[in-house]
Amino acid sequence: MKLLYAFPEPLPLPRARGIQAVHSVSALAETGVEIDFSYVPAGADPFSHYGIALPGNVKLVPLSRSLPWPLTRVHSNRLYAARLNRRFDLGRIPVMIRHLKLAAWLANHPKRPQFLYEAHEVFADTAPRERSAERRDEEARVMRSAAAVVANSAATARRLVEHYGNTRMLEIIPNGVARPDVLPDKDWTHPGKTIVYAGSLFPWKGAADLVAAASSLPGCDIEIIGGEPSRVQELQALAPRSGAELGFSGHLPHAQAMQRILGACIAVLPNRPDADSAFTSPIKLFEYMAAGCAIVVADLPPMREILDEQDAMWFTPGDPQSLAAAIAALVKDPDHARRLGERVRMKSERFTWQARAARLHAVLASMGKQK
Repeated sequence: MKLLYAFPEPLPLPRARGIQAVHSVSALAETGVEIDFSYVPAGADPFSHYGIALPGNVKLVPLSRSLPWPLTRVHSNRLYAARLNRRFDLGRIPVMIRHLKLAAWLANHPKRPQFLYEAHEVFADTAPRERSAERRDEEARVMRSAAAVVANSAATARRLVEHYGNTRMLEIIPNGVARPDVLPDKDWTHPGKTIVYAGSLFPWKGAADLVAAASSLPGCDIEIIGGEPSRVQELQALAPRSGAELGFSGHLPHAQAMQRILGACIAVLPNRPDADSAFTSPIKLFEYMAAGCAIVVADLPPMREILDEQDAMWFTPGDPQSLAAAIAALVKDPDHARRLGERVRMKSERFTWQARAARLHAVLASMGKQK
């Protein structure tokens, strides 16, 4: 089986979707798929950047999305698409893609390429109001034309069906994790001393609610990893004068951020009940699980798809006091915190990138039978 995986963004990318793309390609290659991995080059080769060995059956195909020098600052998905079209016979090789605009371009391609679309959100709901009609039209075109659609959650799949009706093949396959075989020792006698949040600092992620909750958590140490410098400064300005000690690490390389998570006893996923949260399948959730952390998580449907009632401490989304109470309950009961960490660590075996790739391989094989 051969596949073109098209990712029209710079790699390495300081966003979770960069990690997801490279791990997905690597794990799919392990199933025996030969993959041309096309991406926009941004320095180091993306596999070495993320500490992953380049599989022998993966060919890197960097394609620029910029104009030639001296106009390199001008870039566009259309330039990338034109170069992709010149480089590949798109009528002869199946394509896997998670970018809506490029998928919509494929849907209009005269050779009618066969493609699998990965839906990680519903753009008709999450796009800015002035762009929502355009995104809805693109999404409808993609849903009509895709040979298969893989949704990251049941919530995403349901909403796609509500908007566009049933597709020929719609599968729900959440994100995954590179699960470490061995964990470092954690100091479960003092779980409140190693509390971590890792991720971007967009408002819907809820990191500001964790900062607000810190005022009710004296004696705790909370590290917030991720975010652009301007957003880090905004959160630092909101830090309470008393309560937990807050540390802001900013963006760290993924391997370094994962080391901090592995050392933490408590990990927090404080998403707010916004449109973006409705469709999330957070890689950080799976990383928290694989690291054996006791998880404090916003009570939202996508999280309930992965975690059971007894798997985590749940709190009311967007409510800093409810968040603080959930953390405090774990701090006061270290044995319970340890047991929660052990429970989700075992459960993380279901959510490796390899387990995800096996399911993707089955979808791709079914697409081949459609020809």
